Amino acid sequence: MNLARRLSLRTLLAAAFVALATAVAADFAFARSTVVPNAGIVIVRTNLAYQDASAAGTGMVLTSSGEVLTNNHVIHGATSIKVVVPQTHRTYTATVAGYAVGADVAVLRLKGASGLATVTLGNSSTLRVGQAVRAVGNAQGRGVLATATGTITGLRRSITASDGESGGERLTGLVETNAPLQPGDSGGPLLDSSGRVVGMNTAASSSFTFRPAADAAYAIPINKAQTIVRQIDAGRSSATVHIGGTAFLGVSIASTVGTGYGYGDAAPTGAVIAGVVTGSPADRVGLNRGDTITAVDGRSVATPNEIISRLLRKAPGKTISITWIDTFGSSHTAAVALASGPPQ
Repeated sequence: MNLARRLSLRTLLAAAFVALATAVAADFAFARSTVVPNAGIVIVRTNLAYQDASAAGTGMVLTSSGEVLTNNHVIHGATSIKVVVPQTHRTYTATVAGYAVGADVAVLRLKGASGLATVTLGNSSTLRVGQAVRAVGNAQGRGVLATATGTITGLRRSITASDGESGGERLTGLVETNAPLQPGDSGGPLLDSSGRVVGMNTAASSSFTFRPAADAAYAIPINKAQTIVRQIDAGRSSATVHIGGTAFLGVSIASTVGTGYGYGDAAPTGAVIAGVVTGSPADRVGLNRGDTITAVDGRSVATPNEIISRLLRKAPGKTISITWIDTFGSSHTAAVALASGPPQ
């Protein structure tokens, strides 16, 4: 689990997803053992500058040149990402190669990396209920890899993963286990008895919030994650997979439609702005808190999710048209050059 999921703020990003701020996890009564650093398992640390916070998680090295697999929610909202290799204690700066929000998968690339040890991938299609597994991760974000053992208790499970503020993402086809995951384990491997990666640790409960041992934990089957990795490596963007940098408008979007700032019952339909980053593209064209974005590139937006989806398809540097209604009821349209911002 990513520690950042314990406390969240609305992110000031292009797609205006929920930001994740760090909270320190409480001490839990589960027995976990510190392990000698496993080959290919790394620690992910992020800075969330727009929330004045930081977060921690885990990752898996896929190539010796520094391709790393982790959860999307581990790097969501990050303004900078560092990856530590426990075996060598070396720290690398990471860039985001791509991510799939709905599948909670992200791929990082480490700058200047070479000769790295990699994880050994297994085949998640052969998993069975009752099979012994162990989860390795940066439990509670302490910077030390630890392991938790358990068995597979279910296959092809579905959960709604939420941080408590957004509607959440529906994750499907998950591996369910009773291995007690903790905050910080997200992005780490679920290993079979031979030490092969059969899943990626993702959630310790259906709300991404750590709960007692009776709760199930979940992992993304490694075969499913690898399908997304191959698409990102090929540079094929789609409605579900984002490639490269994330466009930045500089607004946070309220979770509700048209709250009626200044309009009474005549609130326009669209995405209500909850906040604007000073000096951002949105700020420069005059967008303000309480304004309602009603169209992007001439196409109307009726809900917050629509503007999130539209902006995620844009690239940094792209100029788009934004139409909005201010709190006095006046309509405006402006060309906005999108900046580069944190991943969603």
